[in-house]
Amino acid sequence: MRDNVASRQYGRQHPAATASTRALLISSSIGSLIEWYDFFVFASAAALVFDRVFFPSVDPRSGVLLALMAYAVGFVTRPVGGVVFGVLGDRFGRKRVLVWSLMLMGIATMGIGLVPSFATIGVLAPLLLVLLRLVQGFAVGGEVGGALLLVAESLPAQRRGFWTAWPMIGGPAGNVLSSIVLASLALWFGEAAFVAWGWRVAFLASGLLIGVGIWMRLRVAESPVYRAYLERRARAATPSLWATLLSSSRAVLTVLLVKAAENALFYVFTTFYVVYITRVLHQWRAVALEAGAIGSMADVVTIFAAGALSDRVGRRPVTALGLIAAGAWTFTFFWVTRGGGVAAILTAAAIAGVCHGVIVGGMSAFFVELFPTSARYTGFSLGYQVATVFTGALAPLIGVALLDRYGSTLPVSLYAAAMTAPALVVLGLSAETRGRDLS
Repeated sequence: MRDNVASRQYGRQHPAATASTRALLISSSIGSLIEWYDFFVFASAAALVFDRVFFPSVDPRSGVLLALMAYAVGFVTRPVGGVVFGVLGDRFGRKRVLVWSLMLMGIATMGIGLVPSFATIGVLAPLLLVLLRLVQGFAVGGEVGGALLLVAESLPAQRRGFWTAWPMIGGPAGNVLSSIVLASLALWFGEAAFVAWGWRVAFLASGLLIGVGIWMRLRVAESPVYRAYLERRARAATPSLWATLLSSSRAVLTVLLVKAAENALFYVFTTFYVVYITRVLHQWRAVALEAGAIGSMADVVTIFAAGALSDRVGRRPVTALGLIAAGAWTFTFFWVTRGGGVAAILTAAAIAGVCHGVIVGGMSAFFVELFPTSARYTGFSLGYQVATVFTGALAPLIGVALLDRYGSTLPVSLYAAAMTAPALVVLGLSAETRGRDLS
């Protein structure tokens, strides 16, 4: 079996696309999309209605701030979820843990749709909202690593960059889907009904989506690389997870720094950009949502293209190209939109999506290839999810604080570009991993 695993890893077999391969790729992308839809639909609802439903006793501006703070707490539990699901995934398998995380996410999201309003149960309403948001963060912490590993460990190495693009489109695609669903519900029900109860449909619909995702994930097999590892573990003593993880500390640091740069750029290009469009350029919220959707669609297409390119030229040059391009674009990004023209706003968002997609397409397989099988899920998730706390939650807040302090977007651009420097350093010090045998 070891020979068969190795042959699959190095791509010496060239089978046509099989039903199992298609099922794996579709289940990984749809499962990730569903989890990220659940995570992002909270963000959209927080900006649209949560201030009136859960924080009506404060002034509108403070209500929006409190709603966004409830959104931000989801980042706090992502590293915890990443470590817990990572340990379970390295111990019991990637497939089983992915099903668990998807079920937990579905329960939390549907629960949010059922939480009574502040007018009904008082302060217990926002407390339940925050609690369920923490569960959402915990669940999504185990999603990215598991889906990525299952694909990377199951398909030939020669196209691993392209294969790993499939689960990584879940983030931008889920962002688009959540925006479309909430915007459609608002148009369908009208403003009053949407605020009163219509928004809950977006959360309750998660139950159907989760059912589809679990059904698809149960159809795929555990990765052959992990099965081979289990056989080796049963035959002979292997180093403990923590010993292996300690020996991979440099890889964890590499993932953390590269992900931190990518994530900071992403949230400057998305969440902060929404604030810039609506508060500085004084455009309608619809323009900001359109910009986010266009940027995310450009992101999805580019992730596939960049992943395929990394299979030809290597992971490090593609990732570095994306970081440099994105860092440079932050200086042009706001300058080309300062006139407030809709066409310029949408074009800038699309280019930002392309720059970000290049980073993700290059880094996805690279992260997987840095770790041994016995600690791959835990090591990846630890570096990846810790980075999201210090960038995903803080980048928009830092951007707004810099804009308020200096009245200019230049400090925001300097901050975003500076985040790329440590990432470029660790990339330069790392070995190329393209084609590495994961077994």
